[in-house]
Amino acid sequence: MNVILSIKPKFVKEIFEGRKIFEYRKTIFKKPVDKVYIYSSSPVCRIVGEFKIKNIITDTPENLWEETKEYSGITRLFFDSYFEGKRIAYALKIENVVKYSEAIHPNIIFDHFTAPQSFVYTELNLKY
Repeated sequence: MNVILSIKPKFVKEIFEGRKIFEYRKTIFKKPVDKVYIYSSSPVCRIVGEFKIKNIITDTPENLWEETKEYSGITRLFFDSYFEGKRIAYALKIENVVKYSEAIHPNIIFDHFTAPQSFVYTELNLKY
């Protein structure tokens, strides 16, 4: 199973440039995931690449930040705001990042694509 993950364009840039190897989430997948397709949210609104998940770290926000901050690609202020009120936080450790030479408009491959709030499962298997 694969997922399409919505990520803000500024964070997509950090992933492609290798400064962000942890993608933070408030909720995590219930099914095993092989590949993550990167959907760069507004204003890009395209599938721009993919990555594999090396592992998923689950911990308190405080502990998670201490473990991942060096390659978070975000500020502590943003992190704290994102996880405010949460007792559990998740970090996907990113590996094998591929940036597509041409971004893919999702309506080309899906009949009625709606950008996922967080992620959506897919059987899609793109060849870049």
